[in-house]
Formats: sequence, structure tokens, C-alpha cells
Amino acid sequence: PCQVAISYDGKLTGNEDSPVYGIKFAALHPDFGYLLYPSRWFPVSGYTVNRFAADLNITTPSEYRVIASGDMKTDRASNNRTLYSFHYEKASFPGSIAVAKADPARVSSQGITTQVYFRDQQAASAQAYGDETGKIMTFLTSEYGLAPQANLALVETEAGAVNGYAAPGIIFLAPGSISNPVNTRVLANQLSRQWWGVLVSPANRNHLWLQNGPARFSELLYTEHTAGPGAMESEVNSTYIEALTVKDPPVLQAARLEDYSPEYWALTAAKGAGILNMLRSVVGDADFKKGLHAFIDKYSWQSANSEDFRKAMEQASGQDLRYFFIQWLESSGSPEFKVEYTILRTQQGFRVVGKINQDLDTFRMPVDLKIETEGNPEMKRVEVTGTSTEFSLDTFGKPRKLTVDPNHVLLRLDPSIQVQVAIKRGDQFTQINDYANALREYQKALEVNKNSSLAHYRIGELFFKQNNFQSAANEFRAAINGDLEPKWTEVWSHVNLGKIFDVSGQRDRAVNEYKLAIRTHDNTAGAQAEAARYSTKPYEQKNSET
Repeated sequence: PCQVAISYDGKLTGNEDSPVYGIKFAALHPDFGYLLYPSRWFPVSGYTVNRFAADLNITTPSEYRVIASGDMKTDRASNNRTLYSFHYEKASFPGSIAVAKADPARVSSQGITTQVYFRDQQAASAQAYGDETGKIMTFLTSEYGLAPQANLALVETEAGAVNGYAAPGIIFLAPGSISNPVNTRVLANQLSRQWWGVLVSPANRNHLWLQNGPARFSELLYTEHTAGPGAMESEVNSTYIEALTVKDPPVLQAARLEDYSPEYWALTAAKGAGILNMLRSVVGDADFKKGLHAFIDKYSWQSANSEDFRKAMEQASGQDLRYFFIQWLESSGSPEFKVEYTILRTQQGFRVVGKINQDLDTFRMPVDLKIETEGNPEMKRVEVTGTSTEFSLDTFGKPRKLTVDPNHVLLRLDPSIQVQVAIKRGDQFTQINDYANALREYQKALEVNKNSSLAHYRIGELFFKQNNFQSAANEFRAAINGDLEPKWTEVWSHVNLGKIFDVSGQRDRAVNEYKLAIRTHDNTAGAQAEAARYSTKPYEQKNSET
């Protein structure tokens, strides 16, 4: 072991050079502060890869308290100061600390005590977040085994900081991630990292999906646990759409991507979660959970790679899964299935004879088929190999319709998904104010579905931001006359048309659009209040909009 002494001087507001542009990982303010491991506030070797133990000695004025990982001791120091000492003996990723003035709210739930350090208006949510932490930790323990430690601390950072960050025993949350009701997706994601990151971590950055994928997948599992399979299916769809926004590189080349970039999260988190969801379908729920437990048990307080994970799943399921990991981790691309079939009458009932076609030559996956008959629908599973796979399936009732992958388990493409993926890519460009590329992606969506209300609406928003009001109005009209998917595009298109007419000095037409918005009775994102407000007072552009 070596001892390193580091001296710092000057201000640390969080706006100084950050490892990730636009995201704060460290700041010290008069009433609170935080120094997170990604900020590299101490020398780091092998970022997110090399595990380490730590002894921290932190001296602060006596009115402050320090939150860090490990066993804590306090001693009185000179000049009305307190020395906090933390000892973390396991090899993990300690080194993230917080400083607070106020005492925490201590919340006991499900046998777990959580210290919640929330400030100002967020303090009112402390009890709810403590309660939910206990519930989520109890659920995750049933999925992954015992956590590294039961009692945790939740610490509020500040606006502009990373949405969430998990250190051993501590969850850091930005104010935007703290809501009423509790943002269970963010909380489940961060709490799961006590297993996936703290307890077991990727052997190198090409295996980051083993950390970010299970964290995102934990969101889906907890949604299924609390709201049912239907709610999970909706979240899976959103996750798959995000995953499909990145075509290259393959998952096992994730080190090529910039940390915290949209591509990084799409590949390692969204696609990682998708891989786990598909693997669960392939091996079955029981063997999947068995494999997760075995993997974590074997590699606790160590790093591991994708090969280690594959072997754990193979041992749990008794299946050879090399094809699965080659397809989804080492290769890129997603299949788009086309099916052709004929129905034959047999002595016992009916037979469906057909062929499943797709473009990936090396593709191999078990694929579910749903056959809707005059009686109950029947589910069959076909091993799809290569670009063309023939099948012959017997049914009792007369088949009416055949659907490939009816539950949308596979990370695949179809026209509807292609539209959603293009819009998602456009949204990502819009977030960084790259309007030219955003427009290009939205137009790709319209090439697949010219009636996509969401694509027209997004283009209308772009033109509105650029004060191209006539083009914006055309797009909002097209959104109203389109497929109205999602339904809220109608009400918000009317609201935005009203704003355009107000800016153009056509008050009567503006009021009419606001009335049409109110008649929809759709209050998505506060649309009714917005329409009512501008019905009585004309909309005016702010300086930042002009």
C-alpha cells in the first residue's frame, strides 16, 4: 500500500472542468458538498475497472457531518473541528463522499434503515424515499441474494449533477431525480448497483453491459413486481427503442464510446437490459434467477467478464449459450422477420407450414410464434437459424393468424419500431441542439410512415424553435391529421398552433385552437392548463425564444 497526500485550494463550484462535459461530479458549497469517484478528485488508476479498499480521514468544521463508505469513527480535532475516519476493507469503489449540515431523516422500512439527506423542498420526500428504498432492497435481495450491506444513505446533490450515482452504501441523487411520487425507476436502478458495480464489477470497460444492463433491467423487474407484466412490457418497448438507436459498435466494444453519452447508455444499459430480458426468455425464469445468484456468489468482491457470466448461465440452465452471446454481444444488427405460411387440413386438425425470413446470415435464436385459431390461441417455439427457416406446426383449431414474437421479447425491427427508433435518434440530436441531424432523423421516420403524428409534431417543434412559423404550422396540422400516436400529439399540436397564431397577431384563430385543445380533454403534461391560460391572455415569446 502507498500513502498519497493531496492539497487543494480555491473554489469548487462544480462548473470547473468535468470528465464529462455538462455534468457535475464534484462541488463544495457553504451548506453541502459532494465528491464523487467519477470526478477523479483523487488519483484513479483503471477507472471503473481496478477495485480498491480505502481509509479516508476527513476533517471538517464541527457543524458539518461527512457521509462516506465504510466503518466510521469520529474524533474531536483542534479549532472546533471534527475528524471523520472511514475504513472500507473490501476491494470495491469507495472514495465518494458527501458533506452536509442538516441531520438526516432516519427511515426504517422492511427491516432496512436508510439515512436520507435531502434539502429544501426535497426534504418533504425523505420519508417516502426511505420507505421505497426498503421495499426495493427487499425485492432485489430476492432476485440477487444478500446485498453488500443492508442500511444505506440517500444524498441529494444539486441541479446539473449526474442524475444518480451509486457508491458502496450510498446513493447520490440529483434534485431532478427526486419526485413525488417516488421515481422508482431511478431508485431501483441505483440501488441495484450495490450488487452490479459494488459487489461485482466488469473486468474491463468492454464488459460495462454487465453493470449498466442489470441496473436498467432491475427497473423493469421492479416495474413488473409492482405494476404487473403489462407495465413491464411498455417499459421493455421503450428500452428496446433506445437500444436500437445504436447500430455500432457491438456490445463487447463499449470502451470505444464516450462515458455518459447517449450512445454509451443505449449500448451498455438499454441493450444490456434487452440482452438479459431475452436470455430470461431463452432459459426460463427459474434458471435465469439461479444463474444470477450463482454468478454473484462466485464473483462477489471481484471483477468478472461476459465469458464468466455465460458460463454461470450455462451451468444453471444446462444449455450451450455460445450462440446467444455471439449474436447479441459480439455482433451488431437486429433481425426483421418476414413470414409466409400455408394452412393444411389434417386428420387430427390443422398444420401450418411456412418459412421465417430475415437478413442476418449468422442469426440463431428460439422465436415464439402465436397462432390465433377459432378456439384458444396456441404458442409455439421455432429455432430460427440463418436467413431462412422452415417450420411445420400442428394445431387443433383452424388457424386465423400467425404472429412472430408476439410478446416483443426479441430486439428486432419492424416498420413501427423503425419509426420509433428514428424519432428517438432525432430526440437525442434535439437535446444537443443539433437541429439539422434531428430533422434528418424525423424525416426518416416519415419515409416509413408518412402519417406518423409524432414525427410531424417533432418537426413542428424544431421549426417553431427556429421561428419558421409557417412550416411549423404545416407540421402541427399534419400531426392532427395523422395516426395520433401517441394521442397527446393532438392536444399539444392545437396548443402550439394557438401560440403560432398569437405570435402572428391572429388572436381569433389562436383562441379557436386553444378551445380545440380544451375539447380534447387530454391533460398530458398540463396541456389543459396551458390552453386555458393562453385562452385568456395571448402567448408571447420570451427573449430566449426569439
